[in-house]
Amino acid sequence: MNLVPVLVTGLFAGGVSCAAVQGGLLTGLITRQRTAAGTQVAIGGWRAQLGDDLAPVGGFLAGKLVSHTLLGALLGALGGAVELEVGVRTWLQIGAGLLIVVFGLAQLGVPGFRRIVVEPPTAWLKVVRNRARSQAALAPAVLGFVTVLVPCGVTLSVEALALTSGSALMGAATMAVFVLGTGPLFAILGYAARKAATAWKGRLAVVTGLVVLAMGLYTLNGGLELAGAPFAASRIVQAASQSDTPVDTTAVTVADGKQTVVITTRTGAYSPDNVQAQAGLPTTLVVKSDGAQGCVRSFVIRDEEKILPVKGETRIELGVLQAGRLDYACGMGMYTGVITIV
Repeated sequence: MNLVPVLVTGLFAGGVSCAAVQGGLLTGLITRQRTAAGTQVAIGGWRAQLGDDLAPVGGFLAGKLVSHTLLGALLGALGGAVELEVGVRTWLQIGAGLLIVVFGLAQLGVPGFRRIVVEPPTAWLKVVRNRARSQAALAPAVLGFVTVLVPCGVTLSVEALALTSGSALMGAATMAVFVLGTGPLFAILGYAARKAATAWKGRLAVVTGLVVLAMGLYTLNGGLELAGAPFAASRIVQAASQSDTPVDTTAVTVADGKQTVVITTRTGAYSPDNVQAQAGLPTTLVVKSDGAQGCVRSFVIRDEEKILPVKGETRIELGVLQAGRLDYACGMGMYTGVITIV
């Protein structure tokens, strides 16, 4: 899975969205702790004040990171333990993409969507507020840890991605990267007054909505690529530039009436991504892994998944090919390729 969009979503959409739900709790706790420690700050000067500001924010983010990473690992393990078929994972990803798109439209204030707000149960909010009243040394960390009970809409969308990853490690990484992305805005909230924080939120509202919408479309397209939908991005681009699309014929060899197609996978790409093969011949696809890492190792073709090694070869028998096209993609539909059969 490409975690860059998750990080960008955390930086913009997640920061503002989560701040709207949890920011008041954090600023309230910091204000109370600062009041209680006012005398020590006055004596210690600006260095003591800086430490007084950074400590609760750091504790809050550390607690938040731990709880959300654990949740991501649990969700990823759950997705892997039930051994979801490619088709099921595809529809889950399409659903996650649609969910993120809806939240993006809501953030932008689009009529019909602007009233969509995800709120946690009242009982969960009471638990978190009780932690916010505490002035103990570990209060910020505890508050950050229990915010896992108070997810914002964007967080729920990222949790759906962690579930579809089917891996405890990737699920944990997904949630951890997202929380790290939300860190800068929460740090700003730790220093800013409520009025300043509100101003930041207002200025970033449109950017937030656009980023959420972009991530939703990106995630949705991955599901459409896996489903082989005619309106997936790769098919639209290919249809729009049919005459300019380069087709590789050097990756195919024919011997003794059998055909071998060779493609190479590296981190972030399959190459060549458009191979021309002959119809009517028994065909073997050889996927050569050259330091492959990440999503590309989950190779999906004909609704079957093969886990590729980091280095080495994987042979897949395709049988006798019929004229047309045979699409393949990584497990999240983010990296794709096609075998054009003539």
